[in-house]
Amino acid sequence: MTIACYYHATYSDLNLPERHRFPIKKYIHLHQNVLEHYADTFTFYSPSCASATQISRCHDDHYVTNFFNNSLDKKSVKRIGFPWSSELVTRTCYSIGAAIDGAQHALKHGIATNISGGYHHAFPDYGSGFCIFNDLAIAAKELLATNQVDKVLIFDLDVHQGDGTAKTCAQEPNIVTASIHCERNFPMQKQVSDYDIGLDENISDDDYINCVNNTLELVCRLEQPDIILYNAGADIYARDELGYLNISLDGVFQRDLAVTQYCYSNNIPLLAVSGGGYQRNLNNLVEVHLQLYKAIAAVYG
Repeated sequence: MTIACYYHATYSDLNLPERHRFPIKKYIHLHQNVLEHYADTFTFYSPSCASATQISRCHDDHYVTNFFNNSLDKKSVKRIGFPWSSELVTRTCYSIGAAIDGAQHALKHGIATNISGGYHHAFPDYGSGFCIFNDLAIAAKELLATNQVDKVLIFDLDVHQGDGTAKTCAQEPNIVTASIHCERNFPMQKQVSDYDIGLDENISDDDYINCVNNTLELVCRLEQPDIILYNAGADIYARDELGYLNISLDGVFQRDLAVTQYCYSNNIPLLAVSGGGYQRNLNNLVEVHLQLYKAIAAVYG
């Protein structure tokens, strides 16, 4: 089978100040690498552009309007971490649209991916940490609001806690949030997910993979989700510049393989998004993100 992979050229089409911390060009390079290495496994789809109505399912109308109209105050823009531009608005809407499209595709076909995604620091009324709107929370709410599912699990394995996701979904009993993250890392003030596991910086690959397996099995047994939205953050990697865990490249692959294999074996639809990853050497960074696609190809390809 071929697997849907959502990608839009706007993902990397953003002019940022020189030496900006966010590696915006990683998306175009990841797209090229997936094409080069897994062309027979993945079929690329262009996502829809999410509407303000869809975004407002999870976010305050005033915040949404101010972002679209370039009316956010300087403090709010600084907290997001990106200078406002019309390109940023377009890019954001396509990233959100990809999460919605990908989740709906996964429900029908079992699996889908998004080259972008994982904007889990976005809160209902403000953005933070390079996250403007919370793509997986919005996709989950869209599925529920349109009666496509009864329960969604957002399984967040980025190195940073999914604080915005926890807050955004706190009053949504049919969206289950689970975050396995480095405890001593951003954000300093953690929110309360349905399931939170804060890890020590020196955890081994084996212990980390065991934690992922045990947590996923427990949460799915207790919650019985109809779909899993998976944030496959590459920043758990030992050489990530903003992550403090010590997971090897093979450990990243084994993690993504574990999640993918679990969903495949238990017939749970899966949308996987690339999540965070921060290295100034783009080739090295893309190699870490590529582990997700390697794992999916091994299971579904």
